[in-house]
Amino acid sequence: MSYARFAAMIAVSTVVMFGLMYLNTYAIEHVRFSETRAFMALVMGAAMAVVMLLFMLKMYPDRRVNLAILAGATLVFAGSLALVRSQTTVGDVAYMKAMIPHHSIAVLTSERAQIRDPRVRKLADEIIAAQRREIDEMNALIADLERNPPADAPVLQPSP
Repeated sequence: MSYARFAAMIAVSTVVMFGLMYLNTYAIEHVRFSETRAFMALVMGAAMAVVMLLFMLKMYPDRRVNLAILAGATLVFAGSLALVRSQTTVGDVAYMKAMIPHHSIAVLTSERAQIRDPRVRKLADEIIAAQRREIDEMNALIADLERNPPADAPVLQPSP
């Protein structure tokens, strides 16, 4: 098997994993590009490259290329995980675009779960209302910030 095919397999699988992360959103209009999800797809793709290569070592006999793949996958894994954990590249709009699908998942789960206890149902209904309200607020803020980006908004440091 060729290394180009291996690379294509990993690349396609990583893109597919990125897309699959949106399958549990409540509504298609809640799907937004998320840097965090993209970085997580890279984390998963890098891990998959290592696992697949190690399982198929006999199919890929070039030791130097294998070591390069393992090193590259390790760097992609570490770098992507660092970006996920630090959220360094995620600003105002990117944050909200990532949070809309997240909130949508809460709506889907709260609405469709087989809840029998009235206290839990009440909590789920409150979560649905809050998440929908917050999705609407984020959509409005995104539209406003994309129309009128702040000239010199202060950059706040995250709390520890």
